[in-house]
Parts: sequence; C-alpha cells; structure tokens
Amino acid sequence: MAKSSPVMDTDSELDFEAGAPKHSLFERLYTGTGGFEIVGRRKLFYGIALVMVLIALGSIGIRGFTLGIDFAGGSRIQLPASGDVGTSKVEEVYRGVLGHDPVTVQKAGSGAAATFQIRSETLSQDQSDKLQTALFNSFQPKDSSGKPNRNAISVAEISSTWGGQVTQKALIALVVFVALTMVYIAIRFERDMSIAAIGSLFFNLIVTAGIYSLVGFEVTPAAVIGLLTILGYVLYDNVVVFDKVEENTRGVLHLSKHTYGEKANLAANQTLMRSINTTVIGILPIIAMLVIAVWLLGVGTLKDLALVQLVGMIVGGYSSIFFAVPLLVSLKETFGPVAAHTKKVLARRSGAATSRVSAAAGQRASTAGSVATANGFSGGSREYVEGSGNTGAPRPGARPSGKRQKRRH
Repeated sequence: MAKSSPVMDTDSELDFEAGAPKHSLFERLYTGTGGFEIVGRRKLFYGIALVMVLIALGSIGIRGFTLGIDFAGGSRIQLPASGDVGTSKVEEVYRGVLGHDPVTVQKAGSGAAATFQIRSETLSQDQSDKLQTALFNSFQPKDSSGKPNRNAISVAEISSTWGGQVTQKALIALVVFVALTMVYIAIRFERDMSIAAIGSLFFNLIVTAGIYSLVGFEVTPAAVIGLLTILGYVLYDNVVVFDKVEENTRGVLHLSKHTYGEKANLAANQTLMRSINTTVIGILPIIAMLVIAVWLLGVGTLKDLALVQLVGMIVGGYSSIFFAVPLLVSLKETFGPVAAHTKKVLARRSGAATSRVSAAAGQRASTAGSVATANGFSGGSREYVEGSGNTGAPRPGARPSGKRQKRRH
C-alpha cells in the first residue's frame, strides 16, 4: 500500500487535479486552481521559446547592435531646441556642412529644457567648428541668460579606444555576474533545477538582447547595468517558482497517485498569479520613469535604463513559468528515479483504465444475458400455460393432438 503524502492535499489541489473548475477564471488564477496545462503542453512552449531565440539570434547576427557613443566612440553635439524646429531641419544643416547624414538625431526633454542630441562619427576640430557655426547661424540657440550664444552648442569627443575599454569592462561585468549566479543556483538548488534556472537565465539574456537588436534600441552603459539588474530579477523569480515546485514534489516518489510533472504543473499554476502580479507591479514604475524622466525631463540615461528593464522583466516573467518549469520536468523525466516513477504511475493508470473498461464490458454482457434469460423463461411460461389446458388455444405451429384426431374419425 502506498504511503501517504507528506504534503497534505488541499481542496484547491483536489479541484485542480480533478479538472473541475468551480470559480471564475480570475478566482482560479488567484487561488492557483486554474488548471492550466503548462507542463503537459511543454512542446508548444518549447516551440515558442525556440522561435523567439532564433529570431533574436538572427537579428543579432544580421542587424547587430546599435552601439552608443560610449562604446563605439565618435562626436556628440548638444544643441538647445528653439521654437518648432524638428530633427529633419537639424539633419539638413548637418548634411549641408559635412556632406553626409549624422548617426542619430534625437530631441530630448520639453519646454525650455528641450535639446537636440546629435551623434556623429568622430569629427576633426575644423569640422566641429564649421558645424557649430552653421548650427548657431541656423537656430540662434540661447544660453542660460537668454541671449543667443555660440557656446550654447556643446561638442564632446569620445575616442574609440575609450569606447573599447568600456565594452571590455561591460562584458567582464556580465560574465562575472552570470558566473556568480550559476554558482549560487548550483548551491541553492539540486542539479536539474540549477540547469533549468541557468537555461532560463540565458533564454532571457538572448531574447532581451535580440529585441534590442531587432528594434534598434541604442546599447549604452546604462543599458548594460539594466540588463544585469534584470538577470537578478529573473533569478529571484526562478527561486520563488522552484521553491513551490520543491514543496509540492517532496515525497512524490513514495506515492503512486501523481507524477512529478503533475505536481510541478500544480506549482506553476499556484505561482502564476504571483508572477503576473510581480511583473505588472515591477513595470509600472518603469513606465512612470519613461513618461516622467524621459518624455518630460529629457533624461536620456534613464531612458536606456528603463527600456532594458521593461523588456527584460516581461521576458523574465514568461520564462520563469513557461520555460523553466517545463525544462525542469523534461530533465527529471529523462532518466533517474523520477523517470521510473512516472512510468510506473502511468502504467498503473493504464492498467486501472483497462480494468475499468473490461469490468464495464463484462457488466454490460452480464446485463444483456440476464435480459435474454428473463425473456426466454417468460416465453416458456406462456407456452406452458397456453398449452396446458384443454380449452387453451394451441401454440402457433403446434401439431394437433392424437386425441383430437381420433375424435375426428
């Protein structure tokens, strides 16, 4: 006889396992009894993840990244905005002086704090002077005193050597962070959970980088810092989900009612609403940062930081539930005691189902035989009653009796 589970089944679990929803969708999401088949449909989610990764890698390989001036080097010109002048007019002046288009021209801020940020390839001193003069003559920018001043246009030169050093340090920081994260996960969880969490981490990293490449977001040091922050968030979300999986699957190998995958699927449902809430609450201040700091105040650094956090948190919320948990179950069911236990439970269910079908078929045959026997006995009774009396009518097809034949002669 199977031992009882050390984790007591609750009514919510029973409702989930029976697949009989008794509440609305939002109530079932909140209580974790939604019954969403996440692990059972893992091939679908693997397919979605594969498509996302292939698109991301394809964009990175073909389009590459739009590196900020801090990484690629170049010249950055800042021009105070005046009137209704648009970026196209600034590009026209730049093209007229240097004969080619700038890398980017963006307008940041609003009102008196609005400025044009012009990013260009590295300019010589003579080119910088000509461009500064042409911009001043065209737009008459004013200084803090409110008077037109040529020095209100600032030009900053960033060498490619310095940009290469920044890139190298950013990559080192990223590698060190990922390595430390892998060590922590390996210590905190068992082997398969560690592999699944690290896989989710790299999935989030690749997809977020791919979206930056696909959309053309500029990669800056602030974006790298934001990416490191997002990897920490993904790790936190995985720890929460795997803690619930670990709690639900404790002692499952001593039972024969549920498989490891079913208990893990229950854990994913129970943490689904929490993951949604965490993601939504996390992105609300980021959206506020984009609206207030970027559109109203024109702080470009905060824009780069906010964009990578917004993208990474959404991808991380998806990967912790729909990628990490199915990957964990696939690893567990590949080989080892969990794989053997799953086969045993499924075989037991198959045998029980076959027995129920055989019993039902036997019961139907027994019922049919009883009905046939009852009908045969009833027919014989009628024949006996009808043929037993002298006045009874003969049974259809019966021979006349000898006594009647003698009377006829």
